[in-house]
Amino acid sequence: MVMLRPSMMKSLKPDAFLKKALNLSSKDIIGCGGYGTVYRLVIDEETSLAVKRLHRGGADGDGGFERELQAMGDIKHRNILTLYGYYTSPHYNILIYELMPNGSLDSYLHGRSQNRKHLDWPTRYKIAVGAARGIAYLHHDCVPHIIHRDIKSSNILLDENMEARVSDFGLATLMEPDKTHVSTLVAGTFGYLPPEYFDTGKATVKGDVYSFGVVLLELLTGKKPMDEAFLEEGTKLVTWVRVKFFLFFGLYFMLFLSARFRIHLHSSW
Repeated sequence: MVMLRPSMMKSLKPDAFLKKALNLSSKDIIGCGGYGTVYRLVIDEETSLAVKRLHRGGADGDGGFERELQAMGDIKHRNILTLYGYYTSPHYNILIYELMPNGSLDSYLHGRSQNRKHLDWPTRYKIAVGAARGIAYLHHDCVPHIIHRDIKSSNILLDENMEARVSDFGLATLMEPDKTHVSTLVAGTFGYLPPEYFDTGKATVKGDVYSFGVVLLELLTGKKPMDEAFLEEGTKLVTWVRVKFFLFFGLYFMLFLSARFRIHLHSSW
């Protein structure tokens, strides 16, 4: 087992930690990602960690594990989820993270109504700014630059102060500063992917910005990118907002012209 932040494990020896981590069960599950299952691991009364367990043997699982290590190993930023360590065995790959007590932005916006908590506008703004800072750090301050490729509300986690942390680097791609894109197989989450990505297969930082724009629309409207109502109409959140935008400003412009016409008509009498 390799600990990138050894200070977090002062109270537990590696062997004891592994025993706890490998004995986690379904009652400890707090989330399921594209490449693994995330569990809550209680160390003591004051310390709990998030443990992502990935099955070995599949290209997706092993590749996601390697990409997360490659992207997150040296990162330390207040708006990026901290990776504390990892462990690899013949059957499992394990990633150890700090635990985010308030879960994901997705659970706040789209969780079950009886469990959903209210997000006021100052908090929504705070989350948006925090996530933007984390993404900007990946794009500009990391060398090589990091293209996340799966920015979405379920990958924006919230700490005890509702500070946003960008998480889940299982699809992340590294890009040298002198490059503009990385050619990849199309991967990510429908509703968040930029249209040009399907045509070119080129991952860019602009693609992450598009995905983050969809998250901002979620924060503003409270609607999912692929809401059931949109699917029935054969549309999606981005298209729906665009139509509403043009309808609103089209109506505003018509009222403006109508008012100008009435003024002109009145002055000509």
